[in-house]
Amino acid sequence: MKTFEYTITDELGIHARPAGMLVKEASKFASKIMIASPKKEVDAKRIMGVMSMGAKKGDTVKLTIEGADEAEAAASLEKFLQDNL
Repeated sequence: MKTFEYTITDELGIHARPAGMLVKEASKFASKIMIASPKKEVDAKRIMGVMSMGAKKGDTVKLTIEGADEAEAAASLEKFLQDNL
């Protein structure tokens, strides 16, 4: 299992467009990927779950990746967050 944390720097937080992009990126991997905000934890492959977290600028999200391709998934998602959020 791989975990990492990321603090949101985007002014709008995780809104519709980046949430969709995050789900698309997470869906590339077979591993189970969970994302947790200060309020709740959801499946990172479900758009409604990701949007319902309500993650704002300054919130720290924690990603937990478990499965056969967890190392590759963790590296890819960490880069995605740094580039987009």
